[in-house]
Amino acid sequence: MIKKKTTIKDIANVLNISPAAVSKALHNDTRISEKTKKAVRQVAKNLNYQPNYLASALRSGKSKLVGVIVPRTNSNFFSSVIQNLEEVLNKEGYNIIITQSNESFKKECASIDTLLYTQVDGIIASMANETVDLTYFEKVKKAGIPLIMFDRGENDLNVDYIGIDDYNSSQIIVKHLVDKGCKRIAHIGGFKHTRIFNNRIRGYIDALKKNNLPLNDELLIESNLSIKDGREKMTQLLSLKNRPDAVYVAGDYAALGALQVLKENNIKIPDEIALVGFGNEPFTSMTTPTITSIDQHSDEIGKQAAFAFLEHAKKAVVKQTFTKRILDVALIARDSTDRKHS
Repeated sequence: MIKKKTTIKDIANVLNISPAAVSKALHNDTRISEKTKKAVRQVAKNLNYQPNYLASALRSGKSKLVGVIVPRTNSNFFSSVIQNLEEVLNKEGYNIIITQSNESFKKECASIDTLLYTQVDGIIASMANETVDLTYFEKVKKAGIPLIMFDRGENDLNVDYIGIDDYNSSQIIVKHLVDKGCKRIAHIGGFKHTRIFNNRIRGYIDALKKNNLPLNDELLIESNLSIKDGREKMTQLLSLKNRPDAVYVAGDYAALGALQVLKENNIKIPDEIALVGFGNEPFTSMTTPTITSIDQHSDEIGKQAAFAFLEHAKKAVVKQTFTKRILDVALIARDSTDRKHS
């Protein structure tokens, strides 16, 4: 038997007052006596009354809910972003609804539909790897609510964006490897249709040219950057007649998969092949050897994404000017690149 959800009318019937009076009491209206407010709150508690936020949002035009879409929640980067943006938004009276696309375009679209139906006041999102069609994100803009993109976002959307300098990150990584004596540097990247991975690929290519190193198509591989991808792509690189002496991987999970394959094949790291990841996941400091990686300052990205939403929320109409906040990165050098180079 399905239990009926308690309504304001049920509370009104118990106290023999009007539903309007109950509503006012629950919203702490000064026209309702403290005695009545106390009675209403007690009955609401006894009947396990839960406010209908959707109905409230339809009436007021504000739900005090913000939708968050991330590719996955099992990443320290995304969980840190979520934690920090939630902390900022909670202080301003907002709660968040978290959805994850699992890198699926279809799931991302379904999340957007669900969040719009829930009448969220805004959406903060990082795009799935599969996403090429921006129609659903345009749908958010047409709904007249703020859309904030972080980490992965496309310039064509013309919305606020918070991220890092991905192009320069690759320059930093390649220079670090060159300084360690590496001359044949491979790159396991993300898909170039995603702006951040395209920028990392461009940065890698330009850094090779800058350091007078050859660019070989066989050393540049696109992937989904999962652990499985890291394993597969590293196996592919090891099968080459002329193996790389360093591999720069655009994500730490794929770097972990690559590390597993190197160790299984008894490759000396970093003396035979040096390895760099991206994201500074906690496990990078726990592996053997520890993995050199890029710290993306996820805490600051989360805070800035929340601040960007709040700037929009405080205005009567949707803001027509948009800002891009680009944060510097830090290379965390560890054992996987610690070559003894003279």
